[in-house]
Amino acid sequence: MFGRLPIIAAPMAGGPSTPELVVAVGEAGALGFLAGGYLTADELDHRLTEVERRSASPYGVNVFLPSPRTVDLAAAAAYRHRLESQAAAAGVELGELRWDDDGWAAKLDVVCAHRPAAVSFTFANPPMDVCDRVRSETGGSVIATVTSAAEAVAAVAADALCVQGAEAGAHRGVWRDDPTSPEGGPSMPLLRLLADVRDVTRLPLIATGGMMTGAGIQEALDAGAVAAQLGTAFLCCPEAGTSATHRRALLDRRFTETVVTRAFTGRPARGLANRFTREHTAQAPAAYPEVHYLTRPLRQAAAAAGDADAVHLWAGTGWQSVTEEPAADLVTRLERERRAARLAPS
Repeated sequence: MFGRLPIIAAPMAGGPSTPELVVAVGEAGALGFLAGGYLTADELDHRLTEVERRSASPYGVNVFLPSPRTVDLAAAAAYRHRLESQAAAAGVELGELRWDDDGWAAKLDVVCAHRPAAVSFTFANPPMDVCDRVRSETGGSVIATVTSAAEAVAAVAADALCVQGAEAGAHRGVWRDDPTSPEGGPSMPLLRLLADVRDVTRLPLIATGGMMTGAGIQEALDAGAVAAQLGTAFLCCPEAGTSATHRRALLDRRFTETVVTRAFTGRPARGLANRFTREHTAQAPAAYPEVHYLTRPLRQAAAAAGDADAVHLWAGTGWQSVTEEPAADLVTRLERERRAARLAPS
C-alpha cells in the first residue's frame, strides 16, 4: 500500500500536487499522492499518465466524494453581497453560487483506468461498491479520510484510514460540516485522535496533521500509525505547484498564526491568518462548493497580483518549519530524523 518508507506526501488540490512532486517522492522511497480535486477528468488522466510514464514507483491518488446539498441559500446570498465591494475593487466579478460534484463519476472512471497503489477519498464515507470497484480494477488499496472515531467505525469498506488531526492544513475532512461549529464538528489533536481511533478499529492508520519533522513522524508511529502523511512540509519544494504568492507567505514571518475558516470555500480549512480571514470568517456560511466558486475569481486575482492578504494560504500548524529543499532531499532528511528519534533513549 505504501512506499519503502513510512512517509506519504499528501494530496494537495488546487496546484501544489504535481506529477513531478509525486515522482520525486516515490523515487526517494516514500509514497506521493496526486490530488484529483478541482481537476477535470481529462486533466487527471493526463497527470496520472505522466506519473506512470516517469516512474515505476508506487503512487496514490485522492478524489473528493460529493458533498450533500444542504446550503442555507439566504446566508450564501448575504455572503455574496458582503464580498461585492471587494470584488469591484479588485476589478473582477464574483463567481456563481453553484453546486457540482467535482466531476465525480468521470474521475472515478479515470482512476480505475490506471494503476495507483492507493486511492484515498475525502469529504465522505466511500461506498462499498466504489471501494470494491477500485480494488478490482486498479489493484490498489482504498483509504478513507476520517476526523473522528465515529467516522472510523463507519468506514467499513476501506482498507486503511487516514486519520486527520486538528493540526492539519487545508480542508477538514469531516464528512458532515456542522454549520454551528467553527471547525465543522469535533476536532481533536492528532495523537489523541489516533488513540481514540485505534480503540475502535483494526484497520491500518495513516496519521496526518501538523508533522514537519522525522521526530514528529516517529511519534505518530509510536502512537499506532503505520505511516505519516505530510502536506505543508512539501509546499515549498521546487517540484510542488504551489503559487509564488503562497510560497512567499509561508516563508514570511509577518504571518504568525493559522486559523480554521470557511471564508474562501464554504468548508472549514486551516490556513495562514490574513486580512481576508479576519474580515470574513465570522460571516462565511457552510456552503461548499458554492463559496469556493463564488470566491475563485477573487482568489485568482489576488494570487496573480501577489496579494497574500486576499488569497487562501493553506498550511498546517507546523508551517514555520517549512523548507525549500528538493522533495527527495526532504524525504531523506525526514527518514534520517525519524530513525534517530526511534533509536534515541526514552
